[in-house]
Amino acid sequence: MREESESVNPISIKRLLREPLLHFMVLGAVLFVGYAYLEPDAEAGSSYEIALTLEELTQLHTIYESQWRRSPTPEEFSAMVENKVRQEVLYREALAMGLDKNDEIVKRRMAQKMQFVAEDLAAAQEPTTEELRAWYAENSDKFAMPKRLSFRHLYFSPDIRGAKAYDDAVRSLAELDGQAVDSQLAETLADRFMYQGYYADQTSVSLAKEFGPQFAVAVEALAPGSWQGPIESGFGWHLVYVDSLVPGRVPAFEEIERDVKTGWLGVQKEVAWRKAYEEMRAKYTLRIPVSVDGAAVADTKAVPVGAEPLAQGKGAPL
Repeated sequence: MREESESVNPISIKRLLREPLLHFMVLGAVLFVGYAYLEPDAEAGSSYEIALTLEELTQLHTIYESQWRRSPTPEEFSAMVENKVRQEVLYREALAMGLDKNDEIVKRRMAQKMQFVAEDLAAAQEPTTEELRAWYAENSDKFAMPKRLSFRHLYFSPDIRGAKAYDDAVRSLAELDGQAVDSQLAETLADRFMYQGYYADQTSVSLAKEFGPQFAVAVEALAPGSWQGPIESGFGWHLVYVDSLVPGRVPAFEEIERDVKTGWLGVQKEVAWRKAYEEMRAKYTLRIPVSVDGAAVADTKAVPVGAEPLAQGKGAPL
């Protein structure tokens, strides 16, 4: 048994030493220890100490694998770590030089992150089914499903027919009386339309975008089962045959519970952010410059409530 073990172990060890993940872990440990003791004389927690956690190193490795579909070489991984260190060094040096002061981009980004923090607190809450049902009962109109219809149309072009387009559509409607929607006669009466001849499962919003709001309203009012019109659109005149109409409705809670939860969370984020900002804003006083004679520089209607005037030329940060 001992001889068999001794004959297997060298092979297993060689195979293990060829594993890229082992190289990564060893290199990561070396780098971690090296950067932890980069400044041996500095006190723990010093601003000159850069300590990368094993989690951060693993994340770098994962990012590389997802992008390149392979593990990084020791040299590539070392370069990734150095890039992260470079970013941290430059960030700290920029802070030390005050480069973040009065920078609109930095201010905008920090303000955005503060808003995300406030909203994330609301997102962490998990609503109960009862809470969602109660909220849905008060906001069901936001989830109403609009009326949807499918129709075929015949187009009469003013560009081709001029002033006769409307009259030709009226005459064609009389010829189509009692005809099936797919009769060969229908195709011979109209002009070629640049888009579709048949529109399925349309809402008033989609129709308005395609043909104009006036056309959408008129078509929604048609009863299914016969050629009707003429109806004017932004293109010209149309005869329309509605073959199916699904009335609008408010779905049951069980049908869209997931959508209701998404809507509820959106509202909670908005409420949490507004409350958090109001609390933060209450700690600050806004001071508005005024001219020498005491008249406000800006329109008084635009001055926020609680603003205090300053003498012209003077100012103070919030």
